[in-house]
Amino acid sequence: MSSRTFILIALSVILGLGAAWMANTWLSARLNASPDDNQQNVVVATVEIAFGQMVEAQQVTLVRMPKDTVPDDAFDAIDKVVGKIATFSMLNGDIVRGARLAAHLGGSTLASLIEPTKRAISVRVDDVVGVGGFLLPGNRVDVLATKQTGNTGNAESRTILEDLRVLAVDQTASTDKTQPVVVRAVTLEMTPDEAELLVKGMTDGKLQLALRNPLDNNKLPVTKPVELAQVAPVPPVKQIVQRKGGSDVSGITLIRGIEVKRVNTL
Repeated sequence: MSSRTFILIALSVILGLGAAWMANTWLSARLNASPDDNQQNVVVATVEIAFGQMVEAQQVTLVRMPKDTVPDDAFDAIDKVVGKIATFSMLNGDIVRGARLAAHLGGSTLASLIEPTKRAISVRVDDVVGVGGFLLPGNRVDVLATKQTGNTGNAESRTILEDLRVLAVDQTASTDKTQPVVVRAVTLEMTPDEAELLVKGMTDGKLQLALRNPLDNNKLPVTKPVELAQVAPVPPVKQIVQRKGGSDVSGITLIRGIEVKRVNTL
Protein backbone atom coordinates (compact mmCIF):
# COMPACT_ATOMS: atom_id res chain seq x y z
CA MET A 1 0.00 0.00 0.00
CA SER A 2 1.40 3.30 -1.08
CA SER A 3 1.85 6.23 1.23
CA ARG A 4 -0.78 8.16 -0.69
CA THR A 5 -3.41 5.49 -0.06
CA PHE A 6 -2.48 5.36 3.62
CA ILE A 7 -2.85 9.13 3.92
CA LEU A 8 -6.28 9.03 2.29
CA ILE A 9 -7.43 6.24 4.58
CA ALA A 10 -6.13 8.05 7.65
CA LEU A 11 -7.77 11.29 6.55
CA SER A 12 -11.07 9.48 5.98
CA VAL A 13 -10.92 7.93 9.43
CA ILE A 14 -10.14 11.29 11.04
CA LEU A 15 -12.98 13.02 9.18
CA GLY A 16 -15.35 10.21 10.07
CA LEU A 17 -14.42 10.38 13.73
CA GLY A 18 -14.82 14.15 13.66
CA ALA A 19 -18.23 13.89 12.04
CA ALA A 20 -19.31 11.24 14.55
CA TRP A 21 -18.11 13.40 17.44
CA MET A 22 -19.94 16.45 16.13
CA ALA A 23 -23.11 14.44 15.56
CA ASN A 24 -22.92 12.97 19.05
CA THR A 25 -22.36 16.40 20.58
CA TRP A 26 -25.30 17.89 18.70
CA LEU A 27 -27.57 14.96 19.57
CA SER A 28 -26.63 15.11 23.25
CA ALA A 29 -27.35 18.81 23.35
CA ARG A 30 -30.75 18.20 21.78
CA LEU A 31 -31.57 15.42 24.22
CA ASN A 32 -30.51 17.44 27.26
CA ALA A 33 -32.46 20.51 26.14
CA SER A 34 -36.16 19.60 25.92
CA PRO A 35 -38.23 21.12 23.09
CA ASP A 36 -40.08 23.36 25.65
CA ASP A 37 -36.96 24.52 27.47
CA ASN A 38 -38.43 28.05 27.49
CA GLN A 39 -41.50 26.81 29.37
CA GLN A 40 -42.28 25.90 32.96
CA ASN A 41 -44.80 23.99 35.03
CA VAL A 42 -47.85 25.98 36.14
CA VAL A 43 -50.73 24.89 38.41
CA VAL A 44 -54.17 25.57 36.91
CA ALA A 45 -57.69 24.79 38.08
CA THR A 46 -59.52 21.89 36.42
CA VAL A 47 -62.91 22.76 37.96
CA GLU A 48 -64.54 25.88 39.37
CA ILE A 49 -63.16 26.65 42.84
CA ALA A 50 -65.60 28.77 44.84
CA PHE A 51 -64.74 31.64 47.16
CA GLY A 52 -63.87 30.33 50.64
CA GLN A 53 -63.34 26.73 49.46
CA MET A 54 -60.28 24.67 50.37
CA VAL A 55 -58.25 23.60 47.33
CA GLU A 56 -58.01 19.83 46.82
CA ALA A 57 -55.56 17.87 44.68
CA GLN A 58 -58.21 16.67 42.20
CA GLN A 59 -59.23 20.27 41.49
CA VAL A 60 -55.89 21.32 39.94
CA THR A 61 -53.33 20.04 37.47
CA LEU A 62 -49.91 20.93 35.99
CA VAL A 63 -49.49 22.39 32.50
CA ARG A 64 -46.50 23.74 30.59
CA MET A 65 -46.58 27.41 29.67
CA PRO A 66 -44.07 29.91 28.22
CA LYS A 67 -42.10 31.53 31.00
CA ASP A 68 -42.82 35.07 29.83
CA THR A 69 -46.60 34.50 30.14
CA VAL A 70 -46.59 33.05 33.66
CA PRO A 71 -47.50 35.41 36.55
CA ASP A 72 -44.85 35.94 39.20
CA ASP A 73 -47.03 34.45 41.96
CA ALA A 74 -47.96 31.28 40.03
CA PHE A 75 -47.22 27.84 41.52
CA ASP A 76 -45.09 25.14 39.89
CA ALA A 77 -46.19 22.20 42.06
CA ILE A 78 -49.60 20.89 43.11
CA ASP A 79 -48.59 20.24 46.72
CA LYS A 80 -47.94 23.98 47.14
CA VAL A 81 -51.64 24.84 46.69
CA VAL A 82 -53.43 21.87 48.23
CA GLY A 83 -55.00 22.79 51.57
CA LYS A 84 -55.06 26.56 50.94
CA ILE A 85 -58.27 28.63 50.92
CA ALA A 86 -59.53 30.41 47.79
CA THR A 87 -59.98 34.12 48.51
CA PHE A 88 -61.44 34.65 45.01
CA SER A 89 -63.53 32.40 42.81
CA MET A 90 -61.53 30.59 40.12
CA LEU A 91 -62.86 29.09 36.91
CA ASN A 92 -61.77 25.99 35.04
CA GLY A 93 -58.44 26.76 33.34
CA ASP A 94 -57.51 29.72 35.55
CA ILE A 95 -53.93 29.95 36.76
CA VAL A 96 -53.80 29.39 40.53
CA ARG A 97 -52.02 32.43 41.93
CA GLY A 98 -50.75 33.32 45.37
CA ALA A 99 -52.87 36.48 45.45
CA ARG A 100 -56.00 34.31 45.23
CA LEU A 101 -55.10 31.93 48.05
CA ALA A 102 -54.69 32.15 51.79
CA ALA A 103 -53.06 29.71 54.18
CA HIS A 104 -55.40 27.66 56.35
CA LEU A 105 -53.99 27.70 59.87
CA GLY A 106 -56.88 25.91 61.53
CA GLY A 107 -60.39 26.81 62.63
CA SER A 108 -63.04 27.87 60.12
CA THR A 109 -62.17 28.69 56.55
CA LEU A 110 -63.76 32.13 57.02
CA ALA A 111 -60.92 33.11 59.37
CA SER A 112 -58.44 32.56 56.53
CA LEU A 113 -60.35 35.00 54.30
CA ILE A 114 -59.82 37.95 56.64
CA GLU A 115 -56.90 40.22 55.83
CA PRO A 116 -54.17 40.13 58.52
CA THR A 117 -54.86 43.71 59.66
CA LYS A 118 -58.66 43.42 59.74
CA ARG A 119 -61.43 41.79 61.76
CA ALA A 120 -64.80 40.18 61.09
CA ILE A 121 -67.90 41.51 62.85
CA SER A 122 -71.44 40.12 62.47
CA VAL A 123 -74.45 42.43 62.36
CA ARG A 124 -77.99 41.25 63.04
CA VAL A 125 -80.22 42.24 60.11
CA ASP A 126 -83.77 41.89 58.85
CA ASP A 127 -85.24 42.30 55.38
CA VAL A 128 -84.89 46.10 55.64
CA VAL A 129 -81.45 46.39 57.21
CA GLY A 130 -80.21 43.63 54.91
CA VAL A 131 -81.20 45.58 51.77
CA GLY A 132 -84.13 43.32 50.97
CA GLY A 133 -81.97 40.19 50.98
CA PHE A 134 -79.73 41.38 48.14
CA LEU A 135 -76.58 41.30 50.28
CA LEU A 136 -74.29 38.45 49.20
CA PRO A 137 -70.71 37.50 50.08
CA GLY A 138 -68.30 39.70 48.16
CA ASN A 139 -70.61 42.75 48.08
CA ARG A 140 -69.50 46.05 49.61
CA VAL A 141 -71.69 48.19 51.85
CA ASP A 142 -71.86 51.41 53.85
CA VAL A 143 -73.21 51.46 57.42
CA LEU A 144 -75.61 54.18 58.56
CA ALA A 145 -76.44 54.73 62.24
CA THR A 146 -79.57 56.40 63.60
CA LYS A 147 -79.96 57.47 67.24
CA GLN A 148 -82.32 59.59 69.34
CA THR A 149 -81.22 63.09 70.30
CA GLY A 150 -82.29 64.53 73.62
CA ASN A 151 -85.81 64.20 74.99
CA THR A 152 -87.54 65.81 72.02
CA GLY A 153 -88.14 62.54 70.18
CA ASN A 154 -86.06 63.67 67.22
CA ALA A 155 -83.37 61.45 65.65
CA GLU A 156 -80.25 61.94 63.58
CA SER A 157 -78.70 59.65 61.00
CA ARG A 158 -75.18 59.59 59.57
CA THR A 159 -72.84 57.27 57.70
CA ILE A 160 -70.32 55.85 60.17
CA LEU A 161 -68.52 53.31 57.95
CA GLU A 162 -67.95 53.03 54.20
CA ASP A 163 -66.87 50.44 51.63
CA LEU A 164 -66.91 47.36 53.88
CA ARG A 165 -66.65 43.89 52.33
CA VAL A 166 -69.35 41.33 53.11
CA LEU A 167 -67.58 38.11 54.10
CA ALA A 168 -70.63 35.95 54.75
CA VAL A 169 -74.41 36.02 55.09
CA ASP A 170 -75.71 33.79 57.88
CA GLN A 171 -73.52 30.69 57.63
CA THR A 172 -72.80 31.04 53.89
CA ALA A 173 -69.62 32.46 52.38
CA SER A 174 -70.23 31.26 48.82
CA THR A 175 -70.54 33.86 46.06
CA ASP A 176 -72.32 31.65 43.54
CA LYS A 177 -75.80 32.86 44.54
CA THR A 178 -77.58 35.63 42.67
CA GLN A 179 -81.12 35.53 44.07
CA PRO A 180 -82.07 37.66 47.11
CA VAL A 181 -82.23 35.74 50.39
CA VAL A 182 -83.54 37.21 53.63
CA VAL A 183 -80.98 36.40 56.33
CA ARG A 184 -80.57 37.03 60.04
CA ALA A 185 -76.94 38.16 60.18
CA VAL A 186 -74.25 39.61 57.93
CA THR A 187 -70.52 39.32 58.62
CA LEU A 188 -68.46 42.36 57.60
CA GLU A 189 -64.69 42.85 57.30
CA MET A 190 -63.22 45.99 58.86
CA THR A 191 -60.28 47.41 60.79
CA PRO A 192 -60.25 47.28 64.63
CA ASP A 193 -61.06 51.02 64.79
CA GLU A 194 -64.02 50.53 62.44
CA ALA A 195 -65.18 47.59 64.57
CA GLU A 196 -65.31 49.87 67.62
CA LEU A 197 -67.42 52.40 65.70
CA LEU A 198 -69.80 49.67 64.58
CA VAL A 199 -70.28 48.27 68.08
CA LYS A 200 -70.89 51.79 69.42
CA GLY A 201 -73.43 52.41 66.65
CA MET A 202 -75.27 49.19 67.51
CA THR A 203 -75.40 50.24 71.17
CA ASP A 204 -76.54 53.83 70.54
CA GLY A 205 -79.35 53.10 68.12
CA LYS A 206 -80.31 51.36 64.89
CA LEU A 207 -78.11 50.41 61.94
CA GLN A 208 -78.92 50.37 58.24
CA LEU A 209 -76.75 48.87 55.49
CA ALA A 210 -76.46 50.54 52.08
CA LEU A 211 -75.36 48.40 49.13
CA ARG A 212 -72.56 49.89 46.97
CA ASN A 213 -71.79 49.49 43.30
CA PRO A 214 -68.78 47.10 43.06
CA LEU A 215 -66.96 49.62 40.85
CA ASP A 216 -67.46 52.47 43.33
CA ASN A 217 -64.54 52.53 45.77
CA ASN A 218 -64.59 56.27 46.44
CA LYS A 219 -65.52 57.39 49.92
CA LEU A 220 -67.93 60.27 50.32
CA PRO A 221 -66.85 63.49 52.05
CA VAL A 222 -67.70 63.74 55.72
CA THR A 223 -71.12 65.26 56.21
CA LYS A 224 -72.99 66.54 59.22
CA PRO A 225 -75.59 64.24 60.78
CA VAL A 226 -79.02 64.58 59.22
CA GLU A 227 -81.70 65.38 61.80
CA LEU A 228 -84.89 63.44 61.37
CA ALA A 229 -87.52 65.68 63.01
CA GLN A 230 -90.93 64.39 63.96
CA VAL A 231 -94.01 65.70 62.18
CA ALA A 232 -95.04 68.94 63.84
CA PRO A 233 -98.39 68.57 65.66
CA VAL A 234 -101.37 70.48 64.38
CA PRO A 235 -101.70 73.65 66.47
CA PRO A 236 -104.77 73.71 68.68
CA VAL A 237 -107.83 75.57 67.58
CA LYS A 238 -108.39 78.71 69.58
CA GLN A 239 -111.87 80.00 69.97
CA ILE A 240 -112.45 83.64 70.62
CA VAL A 241 -115.97 84.46 71.53
CA GLN A 242 -117.01 87.99 70.81
CA ARG A 243 -120.05 89.62 72.23
CA LYS A 244 -121.67 92.86 71.28
CA GLY A 245 -122.41 95.02 74.20
CA GLY A 246 -122.27 92.09 76.60
CA SER A 247 -125.27 90.48 74.94
CA ASP A 248 -125.62 87.30 72.92
CA VAL A 249 -122.78 85.68 71.03
CA SER A 250 -122.53 87.12 67.54
CA GLY A 251 -119.69 84.96 66.18
CA ILE A 252 -116.60 82.84 66.76
CA THR A 253 -113.09 83.46 65.46
CA LEU A 254 -111.17 80.22 64.76
CA ILE A 255 -107.36 80.48 64.77
CA ARG A 256 -105.49 77.44 63.38
CA GLY A 257 -101.75 78.20 63.19
CA ILE A 258 -101.55 81.38 61.15
CA GLU A 259 -105.00 80.95 59.64
CA VAL A 260 -107.76 83.07 61.09
CA LYS A 261 -111.36 82.29 60.21
CA ARG A 262 -114.53 84.06 61.30
CA VAL A 263 -117.59 81.89 61.90
CA ASN A 264 -120.98 83.48 62.49
CA THR A 265 -123.07 81.61 64.96
CA LEU A 266 -126.28 83.50 64.66
